[in-house]
Amino acid sequence: MSDAATYLIVLQGLKQELEDALKDANSSAATVVLDQNSIGRLSRMDAMQQQNMAMANQRSLSARLAKTHKAITALTIGDYGYCETCGEEIAEGRLQFYPESDTCLSCQSASENQ
Repeated sequence: MSDAATYLIVLQGLKQELEDALKDANSSAATVVLDQNSIGRLSRMDAMQQQNMAMANQRSLSARLAKTHKAITALTIGDYGYCETCGEEIAEGRLQFYPESDTCLSCQSASENQ
């Protein structure tokens, strides 16, 4: 596994990136005005669809941010890089691509197939 200091820098950068993206997503998920006099029906429906997509993106970003916080905590106590399910070491390539990962690829695949 790479140097813990390197992962800490990566995770802190990811945390900041996700926090910034979440701020943008919060403004995109604002309530849609339902006044048909101000916008047409199709425009309103499009705005509501965009709002729903923004809210889904917001949930995804929030979940990933929570995992990033959890990974930073795990790193500081020395538990980073180990699968929460099986306890095996998470592959270096997976951590480089997805540094907030808390499961190995095998356990992640198994949980998605259930």
